[in-house]
Amino acid sequence: MPLAIRMLRALALLGTGLLFGLSTRAAHPTSDKATPPSAVYHNYCSVCHGDKGDGQSRARGSLNPPPRDFTSAQALSDLTRDRMIAAVKGGVPGTAMVGWQTQLEPQQIEAVVDYVREHFMRASSQADASRGRQIYARTCSVCHGDRGTGSVWASANLKPAPRDFSTPQARSELTRERMLVAVAAGRPGTAMTGFATQLKSEDMQAVVDYIRGAFMRVDSDLGISGTQARGPTALPQTPVAPAAATELKADMALPLPSGLKGDASAGRRFYDANCATCHGVKGDGQGPRAYFINPKPRNFIAATSRAQFNRPALYAAVSAGKNGTEMPAWNQVLQPQEMANVAEYVFQTFVQPAAAKVAVRPRP
Repeated sequence: MPLAIRMLRALALLGTGLLFGLSTRAAHPTSDKATPPSAVYHNYCSVCHGDKGDGQSRARGSLNPPPRDFTSAQALSDLTRDRMIAAVKGGVPGTAMVGWQTQLEPQQIEAVVDYVREHFMRASSQADASRGRQIYARTCSVCHGDRGTGSVWASANLKPAPRDFSTPQARSELTRERMLVAVAAGRPGTAMTGFATQLKSEDMQAVVDYIRGAFMRVDSDLGISGTQARGPTALPQTPVAPAAATELKADMALPLPSGLKGDASAGRRFYDANCATCHGVKGDGQGPRAYFINPKPRNFIAATSRAQFNRPALYAAVSAGKNGTEMPAWNQVLQPQEMANVAEYVFQTFVQPAAAKVAVRPRP
């Protein structure tokens, strides 16, 4: 059976919860009313609808019909607030959209619908009267694009290309003060000119705040990820000093459990398609979704990881997941051999690349 089909079947059987790190053991696992709707969206909705509400998620290719693009004009026209609340509560027949009324409180459902309408649908409306959006559309979008990712012509013709405000790098580098200076004075060596003679101070502040809210999504990730998804948040990982790491070093010669032999090539295909989005293609925990995940994805190339994660430990982590994090339990979806493959790939590529070809010794 193809992996995508097995994943969707597991999704339906588990109420979409366990597969993506969400507990199904209690009726309302996120009953904390203080949980911000941004966290509810990212923990429950973004896996299909995308981080930006545009349906551009990794699940898109496996779903027919594809997830709703909330940023489209059609969504703005079709979706009333009441219709969206009904869809979140009861699901949408004939689609992968399942009902969440057994896992979310009514107040949470209403709040996450309002969050989607405010952050994704409102931003797509040409009738949006906010000062920041109007200034952005008139002054900035020609280079930075309607969604802050850079317009096609500007990205192809300007060197360096205009800033993509949606990237983790932009969130990390661009403080509000730095952006205000750039809008006012421009950026030397780029096509970004200053607007101090064209815009009032309050207008520059409005457009910067609009960019930070609509595209960079700063201050919107309090409580996002892991904090509510699979039980209590995992305790922060305490850095281990080099000497302690040596004391805790696992036996790297131990084989995979149950006589399994991992196929690293097959494991790489699965890792690139399913794990790199959090753990990164380099195994450094810097995947494209890592910016809002808390606690952060495992960095496999860190000294502590290389000291502790032998083949059995990696297999166990892939199989059982980890409560309080976004690491799902893949034993609900994968066969033992498939889990062995991805464990072997991670071991050979990131944890012990120098010793990857050394023959493992049998268990005593």
